Amino acid sequence: MKDFIISESKNEQAILVGLITHEQNEDQVREYLDELAFLAETAGIEPVKNFTQKLDYPNPVTFVGTGKLQEIKQYMEDHEIGLVIFDDELSPKQIRNIEKELQVKILDRTSLILDIFAMRAQTAYAKTQVELAQYQYLLPRLTRLWSHLDRQRGGGVMMRGVGETQLETDRRIILDKIAKLKEDLKGIDKQMASQRKNRGKMVRVALVGYTNVGKSTLMNLLSKSEVFAENRLFATLDTTVRKVIIDNLPFLLSDTVGFIRKLPTHLVESFKSTLDEVREADLLVHVVDISHPNFEEQIEVVNKTLLEIDKEEKPTILVFNKVDAFTYTPKDEDDLTPRTKENVSLDELKKSWMSKMHDDCVFISAKEKMNIDELKQKVYDRVKEIHIERYPYNDFLFQKYDEEIE
Repeated sequence: MKDFIISESKNEQAILVGLITHEQNEDQVREYLDELAFLAETAGIEPVKNFTQKLDYPNPVTFVGTGKLQEIKQYMEDHEIGLVIFDDELSPKQIRNIEKELQVKILDRTSLILDIFAMRAQTAYAKTQVELAQYQYLLPRLTRLWSHLDRQRGGGVMMRGVGETQLETDRRIILDKIAKLKEDLKGIDKQMASQRKNRGKMVRVALVGYTNVGKSTLMNLLSKSEVFAENRLFATLDTTVRKVIIDNLPFLLSDTVGFIRKLPTHLVESFKSTLDEVREADLLVHVVDISHPNFEEQIEVVNKTLLEIDKEEKPTILVFNKVDAFTYTPKDEDDLTPRTKENVSLDELKKSWMSKMHDDCVFISAKEKMNIDELKQKVYDRVKEIHIERYPYNDFLFQKYDEEIE
């Protein structure tokens, strides 16, 4: 399946392309392209230059305007670059026309993320989910794989229809593969559902958040385990569940795949069962990278994705991680220009909308192990509330334990 995506493009240089529209301004596009560059590097690709264009909406034929496409083509020819990555999902028509004009490999954000997921998948379950998402992405784009027949066909009657015949054969093969993968996932889902039932009635806590915010590092701290963690997007795909005990209280803690802007719908669909850990959680610990300049937008992305997964609103603790990396630029007293978020200190942030969250908010550094005890106390208090509500007769035991501690 990897042959369909970009395994051949590793270690290549690439051009990144984004659009400034009424839906995303110049600052947002710059940030999105920075994220796209991080995605490219995660996939082993070296981004060398960004191209942007201001349009009301994407060109339905070539995504960008013809003039911008020629500018990109000229730059690629001058610097011998053979790969272009677009920050939005391209339609089959757009891919076909752009490839025809540029004569190089074309990727969009979706295919890039799919390739990273394919590289990161470790278990048979994750690999099956990724393969399903790849085939679902590929199906409507099959026509471009047979575009070489257009050049071979010429005007001869004998060649007419060969591409279409092969296209239908491939389409049927892929539809069969999709059906089989879905059946395989159903079988694995039943096994995993059974495993979740066998965990008993312990309170379940799920770590959620944008990708690369430090969830796995925090998982290691709370569970005293060695979950894989590194400074890479989507470092973890498979949900990890650990039994954690804080003081006298045991609960289950799960680390889930990170969310991201423009997360491919194919992946959300394929990973639904992985995200069952989120659906079945009693408490969410939403981890945020407060050092990121647009962490508030990342919070919105995660909240929106959570709503797609589960409409039920769950108790949530917002954990602002990486306080050690937070920086700001104080304004000079004689600087009369309006303040921006880059001029706001951490103390000022804490006094903003976050101050209204009270016990649902904590500021930590998982890397430097700052305020971890405060976080543990908040998690303990919330888990205890859920546990006592579920098992009222245990309230007496907690009271006795608390008295002994005092």
